[in-house]
This record gives sequence, C-alpha cells and structure tokens, in this order.
Amino acid sequence: MINEQLLNPESIVVVGGSNNMHKPGGKIIENILRGGYNGRLYIVNPKEDQIQGLKSYHHIDELPEAELAILVIPSTHCVQATRELASKKKTKAFIVISAGFSEEGAEGAAMEKELADLANQYNACLIGPNCIGVITPRYSGVFTSPVPRLSNRGCDFVSGSGATAVFIIESAIPKGLTFSSIISVGNSAQVGVEDVLEYWDKTYETEKSSRIKLLYIEKIADPDKLLLHAASLIRKGCKIAAIKAGSTEAGSRAASSHTGAMASSDLAVEALFRKAGIVRCFGREELTTVASIFMYKEFYGKNIAIVTHAGGPAVMLTDALTAGGLNIPPIEGRHRELLLGMMNPGASAGNPIDLMATGTNEQLMNVIDYVDKQLDFIHGIIVIFGSTGLSDVSETYELLHRKISECKKPVLPILPSISSTHHELEFFLSKGHINFPDEVLLGRALTKVYNTPKPADDTIYLKGVDIPGIRKIIDNTPAGFADPVIIQNLLNLASIPTVIEGVARSKKELIKLAREIGFPMTIKVIGPVHKSDVGGVTLNIKSETHLVAEFNRMMKIKGVSGVLLQEMLYGTELFIGAKYEPRFGHIILCGLGGIFVEVLQDVSSGLAPLTFNEAYSMIRSLKSYKIIQGARGQEPINEHRLAEIIVRLSSLLRFAVEIKEIDLNPLIGNSKDITVVDARIRIEK
Repeated sequence: MINEQLLNPESIVVVGGSNNMHKPGGKIIENILRGGYNGRLYIVNPKEDQIQGLKSYHHIDELPEAELAILVIPSTHCVQATRELASKKKTKAFIVISAGFSEEGAEGAAMEKELADLANQYNACLIGPNCIGVITPRYSGVFTSPVPRLSNRGCDFVSGSGATAVFIIESAIPKGLTFSSIISVGNSAQVGVEDVLEYWDKTYETEKSSRIKLLYIEKIADPDKLLLHAASLIRKGCKIAAIKAGSTEAGSRAASSHTGAMASSDLAVEALFRKAGIVRCFGREELTTVASIFMYKEFYGKNIAIVTHAGGPAVMLTDALTAGGLNIPPIEGRHRELLLGMMNPGASAGNPIDLMATGTNEQLMNVIDYVDKQLDFIHGIIVIFGSTGLSDVSETYELLHRKISECKKPVLPILPSISSTHHELEFFLSKGHINFPDEVLLGRALTKVYNTPKPADDTIYLKGVDIPGIRKIIDNTPAGFADPVIIQNLLNLASIPTVIEGVARSKKELIKLAREIGFPMTIKVIGPVHKSDVGGVTLNIKSETHLVAEFNRMMKIKGVSGVLLQEMLYGTELFIGAKYEPRFGHIILCGLGGIFVEVLQDVSSGLAPLTFNEAYSMIRSLKSYKIIQGARGQEPINEHRLAEIIVRLSSLLRFAVEIKEIDLNPLIGNSKDITVVDARIRIEK
C-alpha cells in the first residue's frame, strides 16, 4: 500500500547511514542532500557521532518520530529495526535497501515475510527489500547514480530490478527523456509492480499526473490487477510501455497438443499486454525509445513523410517502418513538383524527401511546412538531420524546435550527430525535446506503438452460447481427452460450426455411416493423440472399397478404438487453440493450420474472454495475414467468420475452465464459411 509518507515525507531516517560514499548508506544520504530535501533528515549509526555534517543517533530509541525509514543495514537486523520504528516512532513507510532475503533462500524468505507482516500490522508501506530505493519530487532516496532530473511531464517508472532500473535511466538521459518518479520494488514483499499501477490509477489527475508509465517486470503476481489498472490508466489518457523479463518455459516441450507446445507463459504475457493496451518492449533502448515517442504528438494514421539530408539513414528508416506495417507513400504530381521547386537541383521529393547535404534551413522549413499543411494523406513527419561538417547546425535545431511545436502533425527528430554537435544537441534537449539518435530503433519502436491495440472491453460475447448446456456436459464428462461426440456437442453449444461426422467401431457401422454422410470423405483414427504421426488420417476417399481398406488398416494401429468419418471439405487450413495458464486464464492462439502450425510458428495470442476487436487484431498481426486476405489470386478466407469463431471459443472457455487444452486444427476456411474438421479437448477436474 503506497502512502503519502513514502512519496512526500516530512521526516526521513536513514538507518545505517555512513560517511563512506562508496557504501549504500553513504551514497543515499549524499543523494538526499544533493536533491535538496528540505524536511527533517535523521541518521542512525552506532559508531559515528556525525554523518556528512549531520548528527548521528546511536540507537533508534534516541530518534524523534520519523515518517519514512530507509534501512541500509544487514538483513538480520531489519526485522527488529522495522518493529521498533513502527511501534515507537510511528513510522508509516519503509524502504529496505538491504539484500539477503528471499533471493538468498528459505531463511531470507522467512525474514522477508516478517517484514511484510509487520508493515501490514502497523498499516505501513514497505518497498523492497533488495531494491535501490525511491525517487520522488520530494527526495532522492536511492544509493545509485545517476540521479535523473525530475519533471512533472516526465515518466513514472517502476522496476522489479534495481540494477536494470539504473541501466534504463542511463539509456533515457542522453535522449533527453525525463522522469516524474521512480520506484524500485525489489523483492516486492508487500508492494509489487501491480500495486504501484493501482496507486497511479486511483490517484490519477488529468492535468497533474504523468501520462507516461514505464514498467520493468520480472514476475507478474496478479495478472488481473495489472490488466485492470493498466487498461484503466490508458483509457484515462496514459501511455504504458513495459518489459517483462524471464518468460520462456522449457516445460511446454512435453505438452500433448499443438497449442500446449506453443502456449508458453511468454504468450500469456503477450496476450495480457495486448488486452491491456500496453506496448511490449524487449530491451531498455527499445523501452526508452517508445517512451520518447510517447512524449511527442500522437500519430493518428500510418502514412509518414521522411525529410532528410542523408540518403542512407532514410532508406534504413523506410525499411524499418514498412516492415512494421507503416507506409511511406510516394509523393507525386503537383505536390512533388512544388516540393522539388523548393530545393536545390538534384534533390528528391518522392518520399523520402532528400534535400541533400547542400540543403538550407529555409528549404527545410518550407518543406516541413508544406508537408504539414498541404499533404492531407500524410499523418506524421520524421526529420533526419545531422552534421555534415559544412555548416553550423544550431539554426537547424532551433528551427526544429519551433516546427515541433507549431506543426499540427507530429514531427519526430533523428539527430544522429551526438558527438560533433554535442552543444547544439544540449540546447535542443534543454527546450524539453527528445532526440532519437538511431533511425532503425525509432522505426521499430514506432511500429510497435502504432500496432498496439487500445484496451479491450470487458464484455463477454454470449449470443448463441448455451452456458447451461456447456456446464452440463463439462460436469458429466470425466477428466482426460474428450470423445469426439462430446467435443462436437460442446462446439455446437457455442455455435462453432463443425463438419458432418460420425464414429464407427465396426465395419457395419462404417458402411451405414458412410452412406449417410456421402462421398468424398475423410477417415481418422480415434485414440492416438497425433493422428498424422501414426498414419491415422486419409483424405478424399471416394468409394466404399477404399473406405473399408483404410478402416481395416487403421484398426490395426496400436491404441486405435475406432474411426471418425467426416465429409470432405476444401479450402485453406486454419488453426485455433487455447491453453489454460495458471493465474492468467485461457490463452487463445490462432494461425494457419495443419502441419504449418508448428513448422511456421506463426501464431498470435489473446487472453480470454475476447472481443471482436481483439480477434481482428490477432488475425491481422499474423505474418500469414496476406494468405487470409487471398494472396496471388487465391480465394480469401471469411475474416469476420474467423474472428467470430475465435470469440465464441473464448466465451465457451470462460465458462468451462476445466478445459485445459483445446485444439481446433484444422479448420477449413473459404470466402463463405469456416468449419472445424478436427478438434481435441483435454479436461482436468
């Protein structure tokens, strides 16, 4: 529970303060003093009378009351110090810098639990243990460097790792990115990343609070809380970017289904972030670049103009943007001729717009103004301008400063000459701007921002979903892999279209069923999990003679108890599956079907229950989406029907959590409809 005493304390005591600036206890006091803290600062050190010019108390008993305590002492003394401060000095907030707790083993974990229990008992806030501290506008309570300057328009940042937080700060500062507050939660004994998000959400004020939130997460203890408050903040106007480290799992290798083999906890994180509207990043440079994009005006379209005086960076930027689905549309006709007339001979106006190294500030200004005011099909401008050694760039950076503020469209600057134009760049950053020194990193980050969907609605689609019928089947079905009849009934109750089929366990049943279904047809074994691997699937059977021969062959396969006959359908093979991930719920996957599921690994994920917007986002994020659209004259797939089946499956699973894995693979799709032709369901109770 974050409180006012943590964020805005009138008094602070550092237990374990030191005169040695190479120790955490010394550095943290130095940072607090340099940060200009104007409250009452106390220090406890039994061996010193004075610490960095301040009186040192030898024991906690000698202290006046203190609102916030920062503990920089051995872990074995932290529980007792916390108890004394909470009970005798009315301390309501604790930052435990000390390590040696749960990260060290069972004994440390027991001490960590005692700390949390004490904090809860006294209704106090506990940050840590094993963290670097907290920075707020009131004080700089960290023992690390650098301590960034704070700004009310900077980023709120919470990190589960202290060292990583420092490296992210180091990445941010050269770009000009600022912070509003920094909280390192360490082992999260009481307060975790989700709790910080909850506090930001509940205290958010549109005109006062930072609208950019950055997260570095090593464990998600409460996915529901993270989803709830991240989505709420984004709906209020915030932008959130996050790194989730350590998400891969080797255990998925032993899973029994296609979905189980692919649906790792990393895909659960991907699905959670997509549902919340969080931009997912995979490194600190990417995180701080995305945060820098958040600082500029928002792109409300995908068409971008690149204005440059160097061809190479513009080409690399174009490649990065188009690879992520953004457009660099050609500028043609009258617009192109007018732009060429503004520049020197040899310049290019096709987009990228290349002024060349001889371009002047006036030409740059005229080009930016024209693109901003006259090209309605352009939604944003990226300007690449470094030092060529031919002229002073001070006036150029001053011009960019004005244009970023004046233009209606977002203008993002790539200023790569961070060494040769060091002083000019400092001037530019001092105006409150952010620089993007690398064009490819910017291009990739911008596509991530553009492709991240808005937070999903929390409604569940129930039209045509028979919940009582689904529950009745689940309640009466034993654990394990469900029989084909059970599977077909469940899918029918969710209005998910299934192929006409039937089960035969004898030759007499086989002939009778074949005449009811009609040729051509498909025959599949019942029993083995992976049918194709044992030769248990035969397609396009057109006669009783062929059918009987295949039946006789398949019944000799080990583990086969019967066969499944289905009408033969034609179209593109698709895949939809789901796996129950503890704490997250069901992860829904979709992609191309058949053998391509595991060969191509081209799947997208969502977290049940899903909305239609989420389903469309999943489908359109596939690398194979062009095949779904109908590439090279092929028949397209009914995209709306595919989205509907994804949504219906997610609704079914919302009321049947006993289903731990489900594969619909393949579904056969064409422009008219999509039908499930094979399905597997595993139930646990």
